[in-house]
Amino acid sequence: MASSVSGNGLPTGCNVFTTLPDILFIPEFIFGGLVWTLVASTYVDPANPQGWVMFVSVFCFVFTTLWFFIFLCGANQGSIWPGLDVAYHFIAVVFYLSASVVLAYITIIIGMGASASPIIFKIYQEDISAVVMAHVVTLLYFIHAILSALRWKSS
Repeated sequence: MASSVSGNGLPTGCNVFTTLPDILFIPEFIFGGLVWTLVASTYVDPANPQGWVMFVSVFCFVFTTLWFFIFLCGANQGSIWPGLDVAYHFIAVVFYLSASVVLAYITIIIGMGASASPIIFKIYQEDISAVVMAHVVTLLYFIHAILSALRWKSS
């Protein structure tokens, strides 16, 4: 029976869909896309912290997509790839953690004036959803980083 991973411990081809932590790519796409969509659909005020959240969600979505296709195409066969996998997911954790904390803070501030207008209340509700999704994505990237580090250590 053929192994689902290559010599360096990383899966290739469709085996990405059968190995942990790489199966976590799928929920990272879904929840990361939800963060991106929810933040983009609201009134972005103040622009600077919300801009950071948008940058992080778009950056991680695009690079997770590229990372996923690199794994899917089997271009991850060098000995450096397990370390790069850990490094990328650790950076994603730090980025998403900072973005989710900033988004939660902004949501609290918006919530203080949410009773003033139905429009502000709608923005507040969408921001609450984005905060929850951002924390879920942070957790997914954290689990992926830890499991990738364990895989790197054992390879």
